[in-house]
Amino acid sequence: MFDTENCITFVEQITTSTMSNQDSRVVEILNKANLNWNVKTEKVTTESGITLDGYSALVREDTNVPLSVRSESYYPYQNYELVELLDRVSGLTGLSIHKGGFFGEGQKVFIQLKSNNLRIGNDRVEGYLTGINSFDGTTSLAFGPSNITISCQNKFFAAFREMQSKVRHTKNMVVKIDEICKRLEGVLDEEKIVFDNILKLSETRFDDIIKDKVTRELFGINKDVDLKDMEAISGVTRNKLSRFYVDLNGELQGKGDNLWGLFSGITKYTTHSLTKNDNTEAKMFGVYGKRELSIFNKLTELV
Repeated sequence: MFDTENCITFVEQITTSTMSNQDSRVVEILNKANLNWNVKTEKVTTESGITLDGYSALVREDTNVPLSVRSESYYPYQNYELVELLDRVSGLTGLSIHKGGFFGEGQKVFIQLKSNNLRIGNDRVEGYLTGINSFDGTTSLAFGPSNITISCQNKFFAAFREMQSKVRHTKNMVVKIDEICKRLEGVLDEEKIVFDNILKLSETRFDDIIKDKVTRELFGINKDVDLKDMEAISGVTRNKLSRFYVDLNGELQGKGDNLWGLFSGITKYTTHSLTKNDNTEAKMFGVYGKRELSIFNKLTELV
């Protein structure tokens, strides 16, 4: 259980925290996650020498790379503040810090706490509490459950897009972060629901109608298009479908002809085959991540 009172007390203490007084553990976490850098704000000036009032450039201090241009009211919540908070939460809850990192040049960052595991037959689903933050305005500070299926390293980010634990980047941001302490326990409750739904999916068979609906939603194919009519589907989509069916059949062979096997085919495709690169950012913030979450929610309505 969370010690919410102690957590809130700690949040109040870190409002005056600086890089110089961080303990060695926080520095170690920052270094391992490649997050040991700050973001500064600079005035925005045009080539003509005109300063844009009301706007600031957010610049990564160690590389001098501009991450975005925001309004002056936008508060850059620093990486060390996020790590200090989650390190304290880790001590209060027993959820160890697992990993962290950033996307692009540092526009978005994340830290994960290790939570619970789920065993399904010979398979294991590992749960994590993922905290995300951005310096480009694409997301507020938020937390949510995510998991990795160990047999195939498929990743699924379940709910942080819709969580009420989001905190806006304003000057009062640190004061409002105490709400996160109150809601983190709710994140673990959300994870339990996700795990319960995965178990139900693993016990429910599906038919070709469900398979077709899922395929259409994943690739944005109109319901009037015959999936077997290769002339009606673009070459790019045909190639995507071909790769998806390979991934899907592999997951169904390992997990059985059930909804969990069907959904695992989706997460395998979006994790490993969507592009040749690391697809984590696309799964967290992109259109395929949104479609994946939508499909999961619709499948759970069937069980």
